[in-house]
Amino acid sequence: MATERGTVSVRSPRAATSGMRAAAIDALPSLALMEPPVTPDRDEARRWAVEELSNPRYPDATPGWLEQLWRDFLDWLSSLEGGSGTGPNLAVPLIVVLALVLIVAAIVFVRPRLNARRAKESGDLYGDDNTVDAEGYRARAASAADGGNWPAAVVDQFRALVRSAEERDIIDARAGRTADEAAAQLGGVFGAAQTKLTAAAGIFDAVRYGDHPATRADYESVRQLDTELLALKPDFAGQAHAGFAVPR
Repeated sequence: MATERGTVSVRSPRAATSGMRAAAIDALPSLALMEPPVTPDRDEARRWAVEELSNPRYPDATPGWLEQLWRDFLDWLSSLEGGSGTGPNLAVPLIVVLALVLIVAAIVFVRPRLNARRAKESGDLYGDDNTVDAEGYRARAASAADGGNWPAAVVDQFRALVRSAEERDIIDARAGRTADEAAAQLGGVFGAAQTKLTAAAGIFDAVRYGDHPATRADYESVRQLDTELLALKPDFAGQAHAGFAVPR
């Protein structure tokens, strides 16, 4: 019986070993890249995110300062809850407390200013007692200044300025006139002193209605303006005489 024999290629053991060694060396870079996954903690993850977002590739993704501030605030609230999640949730009570603080701040700081603005719009510059003459207001202002009571000195000195104009028949004596109205009317006939009159009315309003702390300089500026107006002659040319007295 005839048997056909094929040609069989047989590699030597040394050649086989060399081939396996080469294959293993080629596979080493791939094995080096297969590192076990790393789970960062919270701080490490935040650092990675910051480093990644600081990359110039993300210029439009950078949050604005207001958004960043809100994110930081939320992160701070989250940190109060505790990392384990088993502690008490302090975020909601804290938000309630912050809301109450804002309400109290609005009542303490905002409401008085609104009330002062309403009083300014509707208040007579003389207050409840409008029977004092110009010299009486000047005497009261000087007495307050001697005692270091600059707010009272400023208020009464400005009243003396306006009362003097009424007594000189420059403007009508009218109840309910505000400091701004008086300054506007007097500025119309005392053009050279218009800027000073506007500034004096602003000081008066700030002190009387806004609880602004007046100074000696404030008082002296109003007092000097009062003296200047006494030496000036009013100019009624071009005025419609609305609110002005008829010159004698």
